[in-house]
Order: sequence, then C-alpha cells, then structure tokens
Amino acid sequence: MNLLVTGGAGFIGSHFVRTALADALPGLEGVRITVLDKLTYAGNFDNLNPVSQSRRLDFVPGDICDAALIESVLPRHDAVVHFAAESHVDRSIAGAAEFATTNVVGTQVLLDAALRHGTSRFVHVSTDEVYGSIATGAWTERSPLSPNSPYAATKAGSDLLALAYHRTHGLPVMVTRCANNYGPYQHPEKLIPRFVTNLLEGRTVPLYGDGTQVRDWVHVDDHCRGTALVLLNGRPGEVYHVGGDRELSNRDLTALLLKACDADWDSVETTADRKGHDQRYALDDDLIRRELGYRPRVDFTAGLADTVQWYRDHRDWWRPLVID
Repeated sequence: MNLLVTGGAGFIGSHFVRTALADALPGLEGVRITVLDKLTYAGNFDNLNPVSQSRRLDFVPGDICDAALIESVLPRHDAVVHFAAESHVDRSIAGAAEFATTNVVGTQVLLDAALRHGTSRFVHVSTDEVYGSIATGAWTERSPLSPNSPYAATKAGSDLLALAYHRTHGLPVMVTRCANNYGPYQHPEKLIPRFVTNLLEGRTVPLYGDGTQVRDWVHVDDHCRGTALVLLNGRPGEVYHVGGDRELSNRDLTALLLKACDADWDSVETTADRKGHDQRYALDDDLIRRELGYRPRVDFTAGLADTVQWYRDHRDWWRPLVID
C-alpha cells in the first residue's frame, strides 16, 4: 500500500508513521508512506528521525491548502490518513482564522483531490471536542455535534464536510474521533508535556479554574492502532470513537504529574478559567470494539510514567519548544 499521511511530522501523525514503518501496525506491514507536513511550530521533522532513513518514507514539505501541491502528490497513493490540523484550543480562542483555513479549507482540498483520483480509503482524524461537553454518560457516534471552541467548531465542520463527500459522491471516507492523547513527542503547549517540562525545570504550572474539568486519556500508541484498524477495515461513511478508558479531572491529573516529577502543590498556580471551557468529555467506543476489535492496551499508570521518563531523557528535543 502507498499511503499519504498529512500532518505526519506532528505528535500523533509521526507516531503513526514511526509505528507503521516499524511494521508494528498489523495489516500495514511493508507500507510505503509519504508524509505531507507544513512544518509549523507543532510539526517537527525531528519527530521522524527514527525512521528518516527508511526507503519506505518520502517527505514532502507543504500546505494541505495548496491545491496544486496536493494534485501533484496525491495521485500516486492508494489511501489517505489525514492528521493535519491546527489543534490548540487556546490558540484558536486568540485567533481562529488559521484554524478555519487549515481545518476546513485544507480538508476540502484533500477531499476534492481524493475524489478526482479515486482514492480507495480516506481516514479523517478528528476529536471528541466536536461534541461540546457532557455531564453524565458518554457520546455515541450518533450524538449531535455542539462544539464550543473555535478549534472544535472547525473540526466539526471538517468532519461534516468529509462525511458529505461520502454521502454525495460515494468517496470512501471514515471519520475517527479520539479522546485526549498523551505520549512522547507531544508539543509542550499541551497539558501533560507542558506540566512535565515546567516541573522538570523547577517552574510552576497553570491549573485552569478549579481543575474539575474531566477528560478521557488515550495513549498515542492506542490511538494509532485504532486509526490503522479503521483504515483497513472501517466502513465508509462511518464515524468511529477511539477511547482510552481513563477519565481524570485536571486536578487529579495534576496530582499524578506532581508526584511523577517530585514536586508538590506549591508548584501549581491557579489561573482564570479558559473561555468556553468544556467541563467533561466522554466517548462510547463500543462500535470500534465490536466491529474492529479495538481495545486500549497501554495501562495509563505505566504509560504516564513512560511519558514522563521520555521527557526527562529528551530535554534536547523539547527545550527549544518550551512556551514561557
């Protein structure tokens, strides 16, 4: 299989690429991958260093909004896994234009090219944030979308656009929506790496509001396995949830990170809550379990410990990226 991976130098995309080229994703052994990445602040070619010499990897720098570039790259590929997105909620609140352009227009450019060239499979990778907030229970794939941040709204728009290309044109699109990811190579603007890197440097960490917001956490390795299952065996036109089975409040997660980094609550600064902050996310992922055999395999306690240790061991990777 020749696979085009957009955003393949980012956190999740690069993990998918490294794992696939290590032949550790069943069904994708021997896959050839082209990574297309704009290399914004969150896209880092160093994330691909472990596989950069692979003869099965090609790298194309560029923007998914560049229709001429997409037209030149996409035709030689059997399938697309579309990770590329602007993804940081706080940045979307400060300015939404880039999010609308990349997440919506960029997805439309890819879909148009995939339709023209008869792409056999197209996986659009999304997020649980498109649903808004849920007080109790969990969202199913049929739950209404009710995004609250500009980031989530642009992802919801791209989800609906992708599904419309299936319903209107028959393009074999599958959408995945995942829980909060964690693991190595995650940019330190996100909660876990920001807290870990700050604490390892003896700095304070910011806790929004009262810290009672609840998230489900999935290790990036589990997310990538789920994505591969959808790519290979998912039903076109379907949405699949990829959960992690570990709900935690931000305050409880902070306590775990403080302990892992040998710090205490004196290192925590309570800050004003984020605008439109969703209180709780929760995914019902029964569909992907029943249809595709997905189960999260990475134990959260072990996965978090390994992640903290990775940041301890890779200060040369994250120090240039740290946000003041």
